[in-house]
Amino acid sequence: MANKTRIKLPDKTAVGDVIEIRALINHVMETGNRKDANGQVIPRDIVNSLTVTFGKVTVFKAEFGPGISSNPFVAFHMRVPGPGELVFVWQDDAGVQTIERAPLLVG
Repeated sequence: MANKTRIKLPDKTAVGDVIEIRALINHVMETGNRKDANGQVIPRDIVNSLTVTFGKVTVFKAEFGPGISSNPFVAFHMRVPGPGELVFVWQDDAGVQTIERAPLLVG
């Protein structure tokens, strides 16, 4: 999967703020229910999980099923513990991981 991710964090944050984090991954989902022109089943290929960590702490985790849309978008809230790095790990059915890092600046 050649995936591109987009992550949106607030421009300004302070310790203790509750912020919204938005993330989107470009991934053409295939449910495994369709057939190609030759009548062969197109194998299922979906993003099935997203794990977001800050430091060594998991701050968000989601598991997706075949009903998830192409290019899944997620948004969640987090209380800012201080400056650091958010690590987003998307995984698909083929076991391919897309890892994106985003600095969380406090000031």
